Amino acid sequence: MKLLRYGPPGQERPGLLDANGQVRDLSTQIADLAGDVLTPAGLELLRKLDPATLPLVPGTPQQDLRIGPCVGQVGKFICIGLNYADHAAESGLPVPTEPVVFAKWTSAICGPDDTVQIPRGSVKTDWEVELGVVIGQGGRYIEEADAMKHVAGYCVVNDVSEREWQLERGTQWDKGKGCDTFGPIGPWLVTADEVPDPQQLDLWLEVDGHRFQNGNTRTMVFGVAQIVSYLSRFMSLQPGDIISTGTPPGVGLGQKPPVYLRPGQTMRLGIAGLGVQTQSTVAA
Repeated sequence: MKLLRYGPPGQERPGLLDANGQVRDLSTQIADLAGDVLTPAGLELLRKLDPATLPLVPGTPQQDLRIGPCVGQVGKFICIGLNYADHAAESGLPVPTEPVVFAKWTSAICGPDDTVQIPRGSVKTDWEVELGVVIGQGGRYIEEADAMKHVAGYCVVNDVSEREWQLERGTQWDKGKGCDTFGPIGPWLVTADEVPDPQQLDLWLEVDGHRFQNGNTRTMVFGVAQIVSYLSRFMSLQPGDIISTGTPPGVGLGQKPPVYLRPGQTMRLGIAGLGVQTQSTVAA
């Protein structure tokens, strides 16, 4: 299934994408794509629905129908840094021996095609296409062999980052990662049964039509199962938590000389089978 949330910001309703690429309304079945709806039992109830019996939502998704963040009421937005060896190299940092963990504030979350605000005073706002993992079954101390049973599905994430604030002002990564609009997610939450191998997904990003990032999740230092298991040692994972798993090389910081975003530009990014995002940049 491709699950989604549509409508104006703050008023999103749950839906699913049918076989014809049209949105079907789920609001008579569930209140939101959040919490227990994303557990294995919750998703199984949605799978039993016939999309043709659900109300058709007017409009074309991502054209005249706004698609919002694909998960609602997110409790935790956890990120993994330097998880592609070649990205660590372009950042001038060693390949980690354990996952590098940081957070994006949930107030950073926005829709896949919403505008991205370059914060006041920022001169080093950057892009990062990443595979997002959405937790379904919660848990602690999850064994790696069982980790994939805890994944509801996957989505595209743009881990927008302010490099000066991340790296040059006290080395507190969270400061440069969690600004408003720095976490576009979606367009769809693609359930895990439709992604046979999350470690074989092409991902890419363009700015103003120039392809900067071209990668594949097979080159991750730590795979999805490792990450889920590792994080569960330090916190309980709960339904609807989002894990952003790192970015391949090609970020602005790694260009020679570095290239950063400015107002009036367009980012376009995607992951095979998970959809495409398009964002314009504006001054905050």
